Amino acid sequence: MLGAISFAHVLNDMMQSVIITIYPLLKDEFALSFVQVGAITLTFQMTASLLQPVVGTFTDKRPLPYSLPVGMCFSLSGLLLLSVAWSYPILLLSVALIGCGSSVFHPESARVARMASGGHYGFAQSLFQIGGNFGHALGPVLAAAVVLRLGRPHASWFALVALLAMVILLQVSRWYGQQLATRKKKEAVRVAPRFPTRVVVRTVGILFVLIFSKFFYLASFSSYYEFYLIEHFGLSVHTAANLLAVYLFAVAAGTMLGGPLGDRIGRKRVIWFSILGCAPFSLMLPWTSLPVTVALTVVIGLVLASAFPAIVVYAQDMLVHRIGMVSGLFYGFSFGLGGIGAASLGVLADRFGIDFVYRTCAFLPLLGLLAAFLPDVRPPEAAPATGTEG
Repeated sequence: MLGAISFAHVLNDMMQSVIITIYPLLKDEFALSFVQVGAITLTFQMTASLLQPVVGTFTDKRPLPYSLPVGMCFSLSGLLLLSVAWSYPILLLSVALIGCGSSVFHPESARVARMASGGHYGFAQSLFQIGGNFGHALGPVLAAAVVLRLGRPHASWFALVALLAMVILLQVSRWYGQQLATRKKKEAVRVAPRFPTRVVVRTVGILFVLIFSKFFYLASFSSYYEFYLIEHFGLSVHTAANLLAVYLFAVAAGTMLGGPLGDRIGRKRVIWFSILGCAPFSLMLPWTSLPVTVALTVVIGLVLASAFPAIVVYAQDMLVHRIGMVSGLFYGFSFGLGGIGAASLGVLADRFGIDFVYRTCAFLPLLGLLAAFLPDVRPPEAAPATGTEG
């Protein structure tokens, strides 16, 4: 089941990455400003972010296993509309539909990953997330080969990916439904909160700030890295798309490391190192040559990406009675920050240039210092359910 849900994540995020890869094509075809390009990301990310906590909270009380393939229908519809969009508002509608599909997929899939983890929660979350990151990395390569080369109407071919995902998710949903029946009594034992409300609120606030630093910085890459390479180094669109894929593969590798490391050495240590640890490299990035820039982005992607699986499982361990809500909240918050970051950075790029964006965002990883104030949260099996901070 972990393999199936991770592969479905590959397919889901591969479809999403088509959007960011064809930004240069959309910018020329619709004569868009950087602000409008950022608004595309904002529309997709905000649609997903606002709905994910709602979906997660609802399914905590009333699980809907077959919502997974139903949600994928929204992504399929969005891709087909994207391939034929005749105006900017219709373009925004198409990415909003894809965002709706994502809002259903992520919280429910994160729940399935935890259910299938066998107690190795960090490993399971990393395996699930690496599917998404691998899809994000593979998508630009395929989109560059198909859509950028043949034209936007050929984005409709990715609808076949959505159909394949629906077939896989039907099988996952069947297993999910069986698990709900057999685990109902076991889950009822874990409904009591493990930590006082004040500890939870303070900790979640710190995690949100850390996610802000991570995803605002990542937004500069996901939405504008191609433009940075094209304007700063004079690269072609296809070369820039391939280098974006190199960075995204590094992100995928970092994601795979973060969860198992958290299982082994503690999630707080991973969170601390992964965000603050990339600060020296981010500060160097805007001042280097092309080969060094590519090398630094690989290191940044590898180190920074290891934070998110550790953060999600850390929050799940703290709120074991609200797995769907906390998964939807953190995935949704990360999506929303990515969209707000893309739009905000688009304003800066229009006014001050792409170089200024990367010089400013370089300081965001320094917020990783706040990880020192996180309590030492352990899984329920590894520590008694007390109200202390550890």
